[in-house]
Amino acid sequence: MTTRATRTLMVDDKPRRKIRRYRLKSADGPAHDFQSQLVRAGSRPGNELVLDDTAVSRIHFEITVDDVGYRIRDLDSRNGTWVDGYRVVELYLPSGCTIRAGSTELRFSVLDDEIDIPATLSDGFGPLVGSSLPMRELYAVIDRAAPTDVTVLIEGETGTGKELVAHALHERSPRAQAPFVVLDCGAVPANLLESEVFGHEKGAFTGANARRAGLLEEANGGTLFIDEVGELPIELQPKLLRALDQREVRRLGGRETISLDLRVIAATNRDLSVEVNRGAFREDLFYRLAVVQLTLPPLRDRRDDVRALAADFVRKAFKGDGPRAADVLSGIDEENWKRLELHPWPGNVRQLRNVIERTLALSEPSSLAFELPGSETGARRASRSGSEPDLDRPFAEQKRDLIADFERAYLEGLLVRHGGNFSRAAAAAGIDRMYFKRLLKKYR
Repeated sequence: MTTRATRTLMVDDKPRRKIRRYRLKSADGPAHDFQSQLVRAGSRPGNELVLDDTAVSRIHFEITVDDVGYRIRDLDSRNGTWVDGYRVVELYLPSGCTIRAGSTELRFSVLDDEIDIPATLSDGFGPLVGSSLPMRELYAVIDRAAPTDVTVLIEGETGTGKELVAHALHERSPRAQAPFVVLDCGAVPANLLESEVFGHEKGAFTGANARRAGLLEEANGGTLFIDEVGELPIELQPKLLRALDQREVRRLGGRETISLDLRVIAATNRDLSVEVNRGAFREDLFYRLAVVQLTLPPLRDRRDDVRALAADFVRKAFKGDGPRAADVLSGIDEENWKRLELHPWPGNVRQLRNVIERTLALSEPSSLAFELPGSETGARRASRSGSEPDLDRPFAEQKRDLIADFERAYLEGLLVRHGGNFSRAAAAAGIDRMYFKRLLKKYR
């Protein structure tokens, strides 16, 4: 049976999470006790658990703690992660099981003593909105990290609000009055990225008609936010690492070295641990960026915040017209609120904002009815496609799209019916929970 983390009610009447520490013990080595919500194991010294085994990948697996229990996840290792003789990709660990990585075997056991996970009492933090337990735990970490110059890596799905977290860190830091500069690695063409980051001197290359400061230089004294850092070309990664380590930069074509005094915050929707094992992201840069790691929960894991977020978007849409916004919010009935809360939101908070803004633009404020994503592209479209085949398209292509439409409509429909609970939805579908999640992930 999977051991669960427990949730208790404190005197402030806000739920807090308690987790029990766990132990990893090798047959011929010491025992290691952990209380962190994230532990990575591998051969690289930067891991929380370092395995001296040549058959172990640099970052082999990770164990995270949530309300369900203790989840192990293989990080695209060379030879897999095994639990009680079975190769696993992702699995909740039963106490007493044996984990094998390479030729190393570890006995996993849950200990009796409990650790209280810190959480603030705040219903928001700077530009961030939400009082759910995952967000209040996040606020607690932001609050501790913000006043320092520590490098932060923000991870999370697209649309979860990673840039807002970066702004919150900057605004609560001693650098709040200095520049907040954004480098979007996914938006700048690869051939221009080096010049964008490091700057250039006049004549450094064809078209360099004047000296230009790079974003590292522009952020001097403040914060550089590197968005979508996983998109940074691998050939530029050593140069960025050197600039961060040496705290200096030289423009392309220049000889002058410019000292840097800045804080770096990076964000990604990729799993950089997996990218490191694939050779797509430098291990040394990963550890340089991931001094503190923050993981934003997807909206489906913080449904308690949907109403507060929607209300915030309504108020922003009316730009300070409080009475009008209040009238609109009071006109939203409970059925509409429930539909918003139960929707799976594959596009997360950004998708919710788009739905609110579209509804306000196209509906009468006195009778708002939210048209949720997938209402037309789901079951109805799959049904229509089946009855009206497009005879001008190839058979294989149309069959593939039809199956995809059905899978998405069926899986998302079940998830909504079961209140976003993956285990119950998977049981209703008659398939394994992890397989259910893998299928659904294709469409998110």
